Amino acid sequence: MPSLRQKTTKLSLRTQLQFLLGVLLAISSTIHAAEDFYKLLGIKRSATQKEIKKAYRSKSLEYHPDKNKEEGAAEKFAEIAYAYEVLTDEEKKNIYDRHGEEGLKQHEQRQGQGGGHGGFDDIFSHFGFNFGGGGGHRQREQTTPNVNIPLRVSLKQLYLGDTIEVEYVRQTLCVNWQECMKTNQECQGPGVKVRMQQIAPGFVQQVQQRDERCVARGKMWSSNCRACPNGQTQSEKIELTIDLQKGMYPGEPITFEGVADEKPGMNPGDLNFVVTPESHEHYHRDGDHLYVTMEIPLVDALTGFSHEFTHLDGHQFVVNVNDVTECDHVMRVSGKGMPRRRGRGYGDLFITFDVDFPETLTEEQKKGIRKILGGGSSGSSGGSDVHQD
Repeated sequence: MPSLRQKTTKLSLRTQLQFLLGVLLAISSTIHAAEDFYKLLGIKRSATQKEIKKAYRSKSLEYHPDKNKEEGAAEKFAEIAYAYEVLTDEEKKNIYDRHGEEGLKQHEQRQGQGGGHGGFDDIFSHFGFNFGGGGGHRQREQTTPNVNIPLRVSLKQLYLGDTIEVEYVRQTLCVNWQECMKTNQECQGPGVKVRMQQIAPGFVQQVQQRDERCVARGKMWSSNCRACPNGQTQSEKIELTIDLQKGMYPGEPITFEGVADEKPGMNPGDLNFVVTPESHEHYHRDGDHLYVTMEIPLVDALTGFSHEFTHLDGHQFVVNVNDVTECDHVMRVSGKGMPRRRGRGYGDLFITFDVDFPETLTEEQKKGIRKILGGGSSGSSGGSDVHQD
């Protein structure tokens, strides 16, 4: 026969469970299947902020309690206001697009509780129950793959900087994707399914499988769902403005965070435009410096010269050479290179001179050169002539 203490313990436990059940019922009664925020405002998922504001003004006027006396108008007005608040807040909108209203509620709970776990786990923990292992361990949220696209630009664009408008087509979640989710405890994350398999009497093995229907822990995608007849995602064309800064290096990425393809249960990856310079007719670049090769005639190499260069942005500058220029001589012109990436002036320009020697000289020219320069062989020693082909 059980002791009085045992009866009291059982009664206490039963009382706690009844109380918890009452709490759960009270909470569940306050949770309602809210209408999709985009449907509520009558807009597409790809709507711009301007379109969201326009739709909000229209809907709020339609259901404003001072003008609409129908039953339920005030509640509808409040829902519209909340939808507008979420969709015009970038952080909240991203959470709602990825995790729906339930994910948004959990986010707001965590903020209100200083980063706590929120939800039912917190309620149970007050009564000594632990259904999650006690450590608050959370599975790290996965992201879809990053997308890298070459951005082909001219050397002039890199010298001056530029603003480039582009269109990008990505995959976004079906507007009604939440209606296509069903509970499946074997799903342990996106694409991961774990099941128990008996390998012998008394021995059970945990087997991990790939299953694309699993979109999150405990959530599976319903095949042939009417709410999303074309599948989990749909195409969306977005306009992006690329800020190409002066002096950017080849291979440097310009990143748009969270703009890659969307997928249920995952954060979207990043879209990277990778700077890919096109070759220039005259100049080539190495780091912050520019290089150019200039061909000069022999007479300029011997007597000096002035030459006017046209830079990448069209401005002109003059280089003066007064001394004898050797073949393949390199001259450095300070401050005529590329803009330094960190905004500390400009690199340098290096000019390589290629001396163009005449193919032939007349005897008179040869004598004149010898007379001017002096020295050298006169060619009259009686030896045989050597001709160079």
